[in-house]
Amino acid sequence: MTATWKIELIPVPVTDVDRAKAFYERLGFNVDHDHKVNDNLRFVQLTPPGSACSIVIGDGITEKAPGTQEIQVVVPDAEAARTQLLDAGIKTGDVDVQPWGTFVYFQDPDGNSWSLQAIETRPNG
Repeated sequence: MTATWKIELIPVPVTDVDRAKAFYERLGFNVDHDHKVNDNLRFVQLTPPGSACSIVIGDGITEKAPGTQEIQVVVPDAEAARTQLLDAGIKTGDVDVQPWGTFVYFQDPDGNSWSLQAIETRPNG
């Protein structure tokens, strides 16, 4: 029997934790935790609406350089996701239609890249 594997947490490197936290809150991410463990470690866990996987930002979280993380998320409707981004003041390009899905791209304030993909065969994301 194969064990179930679920992705739980993805570290996202940032330069300014409070700026990044505010950015993700504007997108509707829930702040699950914001805990300063000590002077070198602050753990901020945020979960996108409807997601079982969260991101973590903070001080002392990852050695990755800010702007180097790439994350892809499945959404039910790329056009609606684009509208949500624009309504939140987030810069994004046009909807990109490909044979394997419809995409919308954006970056956080540090340049970490996000792609939102709508797949016709998965209409609920």
